[in-house]
Amino acid sequence: MMRFRHVGLVARPGREAVVETLRVLLELLRSLMVHVVLEDDTAALLDLPSAQSARLYRLGELVDLVIVVGGDGSLLRVARAMARYHKPVLGINRGRLGFLTDIAAQDMEDGVRSVLSGHFSQEARFLFECHIKAEEEEINQGLALNDVVLYAGRTLHMVEFELFIDGHFVYRLHADGLIIASPTGSTAYALSGGGPILHPRMDAMVLVPMHPHTLNSRPIVVDGNSEIKLKVLSREFQPMVSCDGQEGRSLAAGDWIYVRKYPHKLLLLHPPQHDFYKTLRTKMGWNHLNPSESSWTKS
Repeated sequence: MMRFRHVGLVARPGREAVVETLRVLLELLRSLMVHVVLEDDTAALLDLPSAQSARLYRLGELVDLVIVVGGDGSLLRVARAMARYHKPVLGINRGRLGFLTDIAAQDMEDGVRSVLSGHFSQEARFLFECHIKAEEEEINQGLALNDVVLYAGRTLHMVEFELFIDGHFVYRLHADGLIIASPTGSTAYALSGGGPILHPRMDAMVLVPMHPHTLNSRPIVVDGNSEIKLKVLSREFQPMVSCDGQEGRSLAAGDWIYVRKYPHKLLLLHPPQHDFYKTLRTKMGWNHLNPSESSWTKS
């Protein structure tokens, strides 16, 4: 018996391999008597004008599960739309790294069958909500599953800003920027910036300065319920802030950035054999041998 009867499909456009995977997946779902709703752009990608389709932000009203075919970037976009509906998301990897889209294309049929039959593990991943205020007036807001990043934009200047955590002043810094990452985002941009890897179940966030103009500034791990405030001080140019690498928003001196948990979480599904540490070994190029397969033994 299928656990999920109404499934939404979302895919990354622009790659022939994605289209082929989509066609195989659609045929599989139909053979299992699952009702499929395609995201509008995905329906156009398959050239199926007669298929039921909907805008991404409506899928959560129509389906029990959303399957994403693509890379982690595609899943990030879906996560921001689905979190408020509390509908689970499953990723088929057709990108490069794939920390979130963890079912390989060659394992898709077995993985999807298992999940639809109720054999899966589930994680609740928190998102950030980011608010920008100028003179106490909110001028912009956004959501991020991975990270919120303050950066210099297209200039070669360093950003000057002040950091506050839960109302406490932490430091004033000149740097290329600051990455505020969730546990999910700790294996993304924050990792490239020298930040630590956080297990997805941790209720924490990490703040990683980008090339700070001091040797004393280091990444900080804080409680996941913390409120982060940044005050922009740079006057010579307009720094920018971006959520999950989306198009940045320009800032002016005196603007404030507020980052805190979003009240709704992403429900991320994994196939039964999912192992976070195995994923790390594979994606990070660590030694793939298990202790039982190597010459190492306990004394």
